[in-house]
Amino acid sequence: MNLFQTAQPSLLDRLWLVIRYPYDVVRHPLDALLSVPALSFLLIPTFSSYSTSLNLLFFYLTWSTLILSNSPLKVEILGTLGIRVLFYLLPALGFLAFDAAVPNIAAKVKEHGKTALPTGEEQGGSRGRWWKIALVSTANVLLGVAMQSSVELLFTKILHIRSALKISTSLPMPWAIALDLIRGLFLREILSYVLHRYVLHHPDSFLTDDHLRWQHTVSAPYAFVAHYDHPLAYLVRVFLPAYLPALMFRFHLLTYHMYLAIVSLEETFAYSGYNVLPSGLILGGIARRQERHLMNEGKGNYSCLGICDFVAGTSIGDDVLDDLREEAENNHVQERVKGRAKKAGRKPKSRSRS
Repeated sequence: MNLFQTAQPSLLDRLWLVIRYPYDVVRHPLDALLSVPALSFLLIPTFSSYSTSLNLLFFYLTWSTLILSNSPLKVEILGTLGIRVLFYLLPALGFLAFDAAVPNIAAKVKEHGKTALPTGEEQGGSRGRWWKIALVSTANVLLGVAMQSSVELLFTKILHIRSALKISTSLPMPWAIALDLIRGLFLREILSYVLHRYVLHHPDSFLTDDHLRWQHTVSAPYAFVAHYDHPLAYLVRVFLPAYLPALMFRFHLLTYHMYLAIVSLEETFAYSGYNVLPSGLILGGIARRQERHLMNEGKGNYSCLGICDFVAGTSIGDDVLDDLREEAENNHVQERVKGRAKKAGRKPKSRSRS
């Protein structure tokens, strides 16, 4: 009998590890965020003046150091939380501060004017629901991160199988990143349509009333409304469509963070309520469809991008094809205006006297 043989942890020990691990992860978050690997991971590729090959070498060394010096779950969860903070919570907070600080200016760039201001009189003023919506939205973001952490703990600590996401020192190839992003966003579009329509807006679903009593009580959208919902409805509407594609295709962690950054920015601008957005074709059409979904009691526009609604015939108002036509016409008009401006700016050639 080997007296020095290590005993295998019992099921209770594993369950206790699952319960305690999130606390261990967030107990010293600044140690990971302010460490040299984390800072160089963010700063070297952005601010260095080296060649592309040298930047890639620095990036690889930084990423390898980050993975080898921290637990994979810690890197995944803190990275996911950081993406959500940088690309959703902070922009949403900035939009809210802008709307509250300069309401007259904000009303001019809002699709529905003063009625869409979260701190306006139509929304209850400074003592309205805006702070509750922001608080619930932030709590739901943390809930999504906690669910992702639970899945990883289930896979690695209890079932003893490989992690849900691929976490390794190797870097994904550019074409692999592009392929995962395309199929991930496409599958998210399908899942968001199916779950939103048949789970949150079906008369026989037990979540329909909760979803309507929470998100659909907001008269005009602003960025924090994107994650404002009943916790169970939030998991169905936001978390599952975004996370399941990464789980099914087993994204590399870097690819997943890129994918989550795109999703977070899309959610921020789609629910911002502004009529001046960085991209008129993509974000403008998405934002208009999300507004019509909320203001028509969820009778259409169930998907994120509007593709599935166009295919299924559930679009409210303009669909994806209408956005394409409008964008093409706008581009054509802009090209004609620029062409005329160039012609008007040319000086007439002087004729030579014979």
